[in-house]
Amino acid sequence: MRPLRNPVVRGVLAFLLAEWMRFCFATIRWTHQDRDKAEAVWDAGGGVICAFWHQRIGLSRAGWPLPRAQEARALISLSPDGQFIADAVARLGIPAIRGSSQKAAAPERAKGGSAAMRDALRWLRTGALAITPDGPRGPARTMGEGLPVMARLSKRPVLFIGLACKPAIRLNSWDQAILPLPFGRGAIVWDKGHYPEGLEPEAVVPLWIERLNAVEARADRLVGATPNTGAAA
Repeated sequence: MRPLRNPVVRGVLAFLLAEWMRFCFATIRWTHQDRDKAEAVWDAGGGVICAFWHQRIGLSRAGWPLPRAQEARALISLSPDGQFIADAVARLGIPAIRGSSQKAAAPERAKGGSAAMRDALRWLRTGALAITPDGPRGPARTMGEGLPVMARLSKRPVLFIGLACKPAIRLNSWDQAILPLPFGRGAIVWDKGHYPEGLEPEAVVPLWIERLNAVEARADRLVGATPNTGAAA
């Protein structure tokens, strides 16, 4: 039995991970770039979609300062690994909506997908929804139509968030996920967009991949990490 399928083991590991991230976030020296774009969204209130690549999910809580920003939920897969991530981020103040952004364009193909889409759109009336458009299994830095479809249906703005830190631990996972180390340097870069009228979701995908790659690369450069790898020192 895989460890994450055991609820007791999963709960202990989620607690340890959440506390580790809390400690790291408090000791990292953060640099912000284009925060005014996020500040405008926070001041306006209402729903907003927050998008970042799955590799940076371990840094994502640092990019959403509760209670300054809207109350947030995270769209997380129904897998045991997803449950572990959901448990950890919930301890950091961001509960989960369980489903998959990759299957949002065709929710009938995913177990619980249609319910997750309904819950996500309902939440986006007033709150923030965090999405990793290459999750839950990749390939890394690819995007299905789920994120554009959700933005189109909800008519809410999208914040593209680039996150980086150095030094960091890079895991041997499909996305080479990074975890922060304390007392290092961190960077958060924001970009803001809306669903472009007149385009179909498949045409929006490459445009939004480029925007996500751009903010992440800028964050990497600010801390001296190799772009798109999250390379540790």
